[in-house]
Amino acid sequence: MPKDVQDIERPQQLTLRKPDATDGAAIWELVRSCKPLDENSMYCNLVQAEHFRDTCVLAEIDGDVVGWISGHMIPNEDALFVWQVAVGKKARGLGLGRKMLTHLINRDECADATRINTTITLDNDASWGLFRSFARHAGGKLSDDPHFMRHRHFGGRHATEHMVTITLPSDDAQAKAA
Repeated sequence: MPKDVQDIERPQQLTLRKPDATDGAAIWELVRSCKPLDENSMYCNLVQAEHFRDTCVLAEIDGDVVGWISGHMIPNEDALFVWQVAVGKKARGLGLGRKMLTHLINRDECADATRINTTITLDNDASWGLFRSFARHAGGKLSDDPHFMRHRHFGGRHATEHMVTITLPSDDAQAKAA
């Protein structure tokens, strides 16, 4: 085969799916590679993948784990809490974070969510960019307030986390806009 044909990059197959417990180790490795994300235990990722699979998303490109969102519906509220978003180096710049969030809110299990909540430190530019982009794309309104405070909640060992709220447009508002 001619060299110029060999050098043609083939299309990559992106898959977004619910995780299962067998994905726990790969999720843990992905999160560890995405500094400065908090590294939870592998056991935590196993439990997330099994118990919260309906509100988590695993992204694969050609079978390789390249993205992860962990989340859960907040009890007694119509809100999806996004705990962690990880996008591996191989998938950066593809809009994968926003694709995973969109995939997640379109699941039946998240149909009652009227808003998304997450916490972000002020210096995490990548997360701010992702959630602002998602809010614009979804037609939602983003607001934030200091929530978990450096000294009150973290004993001075972690920067203040701002509670970010994205109010999602109602089905009625979406229908009128269409």
